[in-house]
Amino acid sequence: MAVAFRKISPWRFVRAVQVTHITTLKLHMTGSMMGATVEQFNEAKSQMGTLKEDPGNQAKLKIYALFKQEDARQEYVDLIDSLLAAEGPVVAAQPTGSAATFETLLVSTEDNITTIRLNRPQKKNAITVEMYNEIIKALEQAGKDDSVITVITGSGDFYCSGNDLTNFTKIPEGGIEQMAKNAGELLREYVKAFIDFPKPLIAVVNGPAVGVSVTLLGLFEIVYATERATFHTPFSQLGQSPEGCSSYTFPKIMGNAKSSEMLLFNKKLTAVQACAQGLVTEVFPDSSFQTEVTTRLKAYAKLPRNSLALSKQLIRGTEKERLHTVNDQEVERLVERWLSDECMQAIMTFFQAKAKL
Repeated sequence: MAVAFRKISPWRFVRAVQVTHITTLKLHMTGSMMGATVEQFNEAKSQMGTLKEDPGNQAKLKIYALFKQEDARQEYVDLIDSLLAAEGPVVAAQPTGSAATFETLLVSTEDNITTIRLNRPQKKNAITVEMYNEIIKALEQAGKDDSVITVITGSGDFYCSGNDLTNFTKIPEGGIEQMAKNAGELLREYVKAFIDFPKPLIAVVNGPAVGVSVTLLGLFEIVYATERATFHTPFSQLGQSPEGCSSYTFPKIMGNAKSSEMLLFNKKLTAVQACAQGLVTEVFPDSSFQTEVTTRLKAYAKLPRNSLALSKQLIRGTEKERLHTVNDQEVERLVERWLSDECMQAIMTFFQAKAKL
């Protein structure tokens, strides 16, 4: 049974569907007695990048060999022409939007990069219940699409201000206990979506980050930040406890002393401090942040898709079971915290302070 391949970009292929027959290409061609011109050779090189199907290893090796031989231009041109002719008319690839409609996110795929943009700038991209569900759905979609890397960033001046505390004001029929249980299950699934995400995940932190948007950074492959960004996890201030596997990843990344300053004592880090402690990969000047990061991302997106995904599995796979266990433990502790008088009092104090502003 032969297998057809769908092209993502030059020499990056993904298995698509099984077919019973593929046109056999004749690889031995006589070519023109006059030979190809430089213009024809350059055009053939350009057309090679438009091939939609894998021509097979034999054809690829022949293409590479001909490309290296200066006296074989005509044969190279003839081979590329035959491959294009076998495929039929070329249809230009178009940037794609999301397959699903989102209310709180902007999701797009272009240049082999899927970007999930938190889109509640008027609320500093605080995460509502709806937004949690949409991010889970967007990650599921991105994990299955043809992109090479996935990027998460924010709209406006904030990356994310963490959990929208108005989530705690929506009490279901089952009361506070049911609310805490529902919130715990949602958080469990949310963090699980990051733990299990199969592709390289890159955070582009375009401004201040708070709470769960910070704790999850230990599950990203790369974290780029503007110099304006800050990183704050005020859990004890709100009578709560860490989540996002940070109780495991933060000590591993920055050591017990530094992680305790953040997770226990609410220390806010600047982007430079977060980089020095290993939470952030690199910090950029705000004026050139988007340009410099985009250049990096486009370069990464040209790397072989399957190679990156499989390499991530090797790096992350050994601790995935541990991360799921930590996630479960953190959620159980948070549900207890949400039901405690201490937590409720801290949240009430927060709302009262906001009301005085």
